[in-house]
Amino acid sequence: MADKLKYLSGFGNDFASEDPRCPGSLPQGQNNPQVCPYGLYAEQLSGTAFTAPREYNQRSWLYRIRPSVLHRPFQKIPQGEFSNNWDEDYPNPNQLRWHPFEIPKLSDVKVDFVEGLGSICGAGDAKTRHGVGIHIYACNGSMENKCFYNSDADMLIVPQQGSLHITTEFGKMYVAPNEICVIQQGIRFSVAVDGETRGYILEVFDGHFTLPNLGPIGANGLANPRDFLTPSACFEDRLVEEYTVVSKFQGRLFAAKQDHSPFDVVAWHGNYAPYKYDLSNFMVINAVAFDHVDPSVFTVLTCQSNKLGVAIADFVIFPPRWSVQEHTFRPPYYHRNCMSEFMGLICGNYEAKEEGFQPGGGSLHSMMTPHGPDHECFEKASKADLKPQKIAEGTMAFMFESSMSMAVTKWGNDTCLKVDHDYYKCWQTLRSHFNPDWKPGQAEGCDLQ
Repeated sequence: MADKLKYLSGFGNDFASEDPRCPGSLPQGQNNPQVCPYGLYAEQLSGTAFTAPREYNQRSWLYRIRPSVLHRPFQKIPQGEFSNNWDEDYPNPNQLRWHPFEIPKLSDVKVDFVEGLGSICGAGDAKTRHGVGIHIYACNGSMENKCFYNSDADMLIVPQQGSLHITTEFGKMYVAPNEICVIQQGIRFSVAVDGETRGYILEVFDGHFTLPNLGPIGANGLANPRDFLTPSACFEDRLVEEYTVVSKFQGRLFAAKQDHSPFDVVAWHGNYAPYKYDLSNFMVINAVAFDHVDPSVFTVLTCQSNKLGVAIADFVIFPPRWSVQEHTFRPPYYHRNCMSEFMGLICGNYEAKEEGFQPGGGSLHSMMTPHGPDHECFEKASKADLKPQKIAEGTMAFMFESSMSMAVTKWGNDTCLKVDHDYYKCWQTLRSHFNPDWKPGQAEGCDLQ
């Protein structure tokens, strides 16, 4: 199934797609003719204000069998552990690390993608469209006659265990671990899984993800636009006794019933559509002479704030790469940051903490909370033979970095039962190497014996 899916290549392109079963279903020369081909309904999906400058304006026209307004009233449904309530627990400035989040066993209870959402941390407010949320999904079953859309935010989804078969209004995507996808505000989608499945989600309320500017890097590098893939039109005309549409609205969950599948879009055109990206396609930029380069050079996608160069959220990866710096402490440096840093691990072992930080877990280093390599990493790297070395082989770590000061939810702090309360101990054996007798010109400035 996955290898038969067709995609449209490019980032931010103005695409046009029609299901080959209905040739000519896209109106020619206009968006909403009096009568659409095949008797379809024309519906616009706006991702920005009508008056947004042309270079930022995002919208798509969908030609569908039934308009999306055809549903019964929304009703409140249980939230589970999915929330945008960042004030339910006392602030926690400590370095935080989570063991791998639990995936429910199918033998105990079936849990689908929406039911398996748990909120770790975030900041801001969905009502004012300013902020971020970081969540885990852990599920074991597919969404059956059920879809979801987020009225508040765009969602960047990072599978860690198990692949996602995603059906959207724009078509189908297959998203495997080491790939990501972005599903923008308002787009309806349904997730099917093959078994126990887990991953991470970054919500951004402010705007949409863009590619970072390359500056002096030049015209090419990092995530290249042509490697982003958008699904092509693929409709189903399916009546059901009861189909559930789940909406996240102002941080709460609601559900409405209808008698048909919402994935009845026969054709569409525009630049507001979901997409996927294979992280192995990232073209790594790194230091080739000395010093550890700032992690911003590993940015895949960014959602910028109104402050120049300051992100509401960056999605950063730490892929396999060559490390060749001379007379340099090569692992990440010790750091205090005006940004919040949440890290996750898709697979492998992260170089700065090879023990304790596990795939399916996470860590949060909040604003100005010190962090850096553990004792073992520091000692090893300080004495290492600085030969060219391929690092992070078989590993993919990532970071959600935000200018927001993120608060941890009650679930993230407590009821998930995955907090590593011994995390701080990885730094407790760091000792002083200060040598007051060191003189300029000596080969080494401290005693690391």
